[in-house]
Amino acid sequence: MGRGKPIGVCLVVACVVAVVAGSSPATASGGCPSDMVLVEGEHCADVVQTCKRWLDPPPYQNLRCAEYEEPARCRGERTRVRVCVDRRERTEEGTTLPRVGVSWLEADGACRRAGARLCTEREWELACEGPALRPYPYGYKRDSAACNIDRTGLGAPGGGLRDLRAPVGSHPRCVSAFGVFDMTGNVDEWVAREGAPVGSRSVLRGGWWLPGRNRCRAATVGHGEGYSAKQVGFRCCADPPG
Repeated sequence: MGRGKPIGVCLVVACVVAVVAGSSPATASGGCPSDMVLVEGEHCADVVQTCKRWLDPPPYQNLRCAEYEEPARCRGERTRVRVCVDRRERTEEGTTLPRVGVSWLEADGACRRAGARLCTEREWELACEGPALRPYPYGYKRDSAACNIDRTGLGAPGGGLRDLRAPVGSHPRCVSAFGVFDMTGNVDEWVAREGAPVGSRSVLRGGWWLPGRNRCRAATVGHGEGYSAKQVGFRCCADPPG
């Protein structure tokens, strides 16, 4: 399984993967593999993120939020999370493009063969929102240029969907507070629903390049574990040592 080479740098404040003075890279990453980052903090089960201004007219008036009230707040229980998360989406062998056309079962198998697993919903959400519970990985205002989102002209000549994937990490501002890239846009990502029975474990997070949900809390739950499509990819998580 190939992975993209590092592109861009972490540009957000409090990026926990930065190596602080006097510490080793292994210490700063919590012992995670070099292509993963440590995500550690309190996940909020029920977050309040209130939209101040929507972008689209009816019937899509509650689809894309231009700006959320700041700060977000938690009204649910918090759960401690500590996990290693892929810095970037998994790529096709020999390329920097995210791998697509994989079902939940195939993605789960690929992660496990690599000694990892699919992220759970709460792990993925914390990695995307950061400790501030931001609606978008980069902040509270939707930025169509920050991530590979809000693309138009989606139809390919002769029918079907145009392939508008971008190389992983090629949008340096599309990064969360933990230093995880492309968590919104580029490709939808499979995650695992905790406690769900076989056949109901599949959830898609993050959205892809269309003008759609593309935020940290939105989820698609209607596709089964065998579903695949040219806009569906994945990243992996792993339990940190210790």
